[in-house]
Amino acid sequence: MTEYGRGPGSEPWHPEDPLYGEQGWGGQQSAHGQNQYGGQQPYPQDPYAQQQPQDPYAQQPPQDPYAQQHYQQQPAYGVPQDPYAHPQPQPQQPQYNNGGWDAGQQPASTPYEAQQADPYGGPQVGYGETHDYYGTPEAYPPPQPPGRREAVAEQAPTQNPDWDPEVQPEETHPFFTGADDRDDNDNDDEHDDDSRESRRGGRGGNERRGGKGKKKSRNGLACLVVSLVLAGGLGGVVYVGYTYWQKQFGAAPDYSGTGSGSVEVEIPKGALGNKIGNILKEKGVVKSVDAFVAAQTENPKGNSIQAGVYLLHEKMSAAEAVKMMVDPNSQNLLVIPEGYRNVTIYEMVDKKLDLKKGTTKGIATSEASDLGLPDWAINDKDIKDPLEGFLYPAAYPVTKETKPETILKKMVSRANEEYDKLDLEGTAKKYKLDGPWQVLTVASLVQAEGLTHDDFRKMAEVVYNRLEPDNTVTNRKLEFDSAFNYLTNQSKIKISTSEIRSNPDPYNTYYHAGLPPGPISNPGEEALRATLNPTGDGWMFFISLDGKKTDFTKTAAEHERLNKKFREQHGLD
Repeated sequence: MTEYGRGPGSEPWHPEDPLYGEQGWGGQQSAHGQNQYGGQQPYPQDPYAQQQPQDPYAQQPPQDPYAQQHYQQQPAYGVPQDPYAHPQPQPQQPQYNNGGWDAGQQPASTPYEAQQADPYGGPQVGYGETHDYYGTPEAYPPPQPPGRREAVAEQAPTQNPDWDPEVQPEETHPFFTGADDRDDNDNDDEHDDDSRESRRGGRGGNERRGGKGKKKSRNGLACLVVSLVLAGGLGGVVYVGYTYWQKQFGAAPDYSGTGSGSVEVEIPKGALGNKIGNILKEKGVVKSVDAFVAAQTENPKGNSIQAGVYLLHEKMSAAEAVKMMVDPNSQNLLVIPEGYRNVTIYEMVDKKLDLKKGTTKGIATSEASDLGLPDWAINDKDIKDPLEGFLYPAAYPVTKETKPETILKKMVSRANEEYDKLDLEGTAKKYKLDGPWQVLTVASLVQAEGLTHDDFRKMAEVVYNRLEPDNTVTNRKLEFDSAFNYLTNQSKIKISTSEIRSNPDPYNTYYHAGLPPGPISNPGEEALRATLNPTGDGWMFFISLDGKKTDFTKTAAEHERLNKKFREQHGLD
């Protein structure tokens, strides 16, 4: 549709149009009663005063031969002839009849039927068929009303036979080209005027706009400033986005290398990845908690980090920190082996804390009742050390600031935890013992006499069998060398019969029947569980000929034969 609401062709000028009758459509107004194309008007009156215009696209008799000639003169009004237009069949248009469009109806016959063809159309293809020179993309637009011709003439582009519709026009705006529309110098005036005239579609006149002496660099500088502003804004956006991405998805801050110096870090019991990472960060070991958690996750042994005190380095990578923490050698621990006596443990604490020898033993003796012993612990006058059996074998973290009483409390507390897991009361009743205290004493003997883990259950059975009231072979005497060595604070294998049978100390099981007054060592978990679940094979005797392997026997004859062999090997009487 055109801007007048019509189809793609031009319509006869409507009398109701406010521009109807304006001069200039044909160069002059036709005389009253005279056809403007040279033909004699059959009626003297004005043909537009009474008659309705006809549709120029309906099937009509042949065209007025002067119509084509008239259109060919149109370049005088700014609408040049299109030399490239090709005849096109024109589609059927709605009929303009009785003051409106009535599709599908032919208007009544008028005196103008012989001239109803498009006055601007070309040669007829056939009767009633015309070429539409305005319906193709290559054609020029239809003629405009008289009041709009001047504007059309100014806006019509100069015909260029080299113009290619497929090629994008070159940008000429000064903002993009960097050229100033002002003249640079006098030598360019004529060229600039011609260029402006060409760009304006042929408007004449050398309109020199002045401003001579102004440099073209003004627009270039403006472009540079705008570019810098845009680049700065874009750079800010990129920086903010990168910072956000790094914070949300980037690698966590981390040190590199193995660090330097020495840092003592204590990890409490039950601490997991985040808590461990926080402790290490506060101590200056790692740079961020996230880096440590990531390194712990990547390390196959990362979940094996235990409570304890670790000797690490300052400003070390999270991966190196995890690597050191899973290595037991990096921990600052006091390791208590299974079966150690208290006297040996006291010496170990003094050495670890750089204390005077005997300091820890003195505190254990004076503060035994304040170190957390259970209610069933016995403090009899015959007991050499009430803490014996309660310094549980394990690894305990210590620092330079750790006090002896602190580490002793940790050991007793750990022993209580482990013993609470065991049915000491039930075992005491089952084997006719006087409560958990004696069960712990049996476990200490099993731990001291057994050479291997396979020995523990057999050794526990030997103890229970010898404690039986009907034991007439040893008369309920245990006769354990380990108990005699405990009372003498020594570790001998070669003990003379006269020496061992003549010492009346309550801990001498060769001299006294039954169990010693209390534990003689600190048993470990396996010895404790073996005490609760001994074998039932009837073992009564045991001996080790080489100190590496224990031989168990059921009868006194078998035991005596092995005992004789042992004396001969060691030169004992």
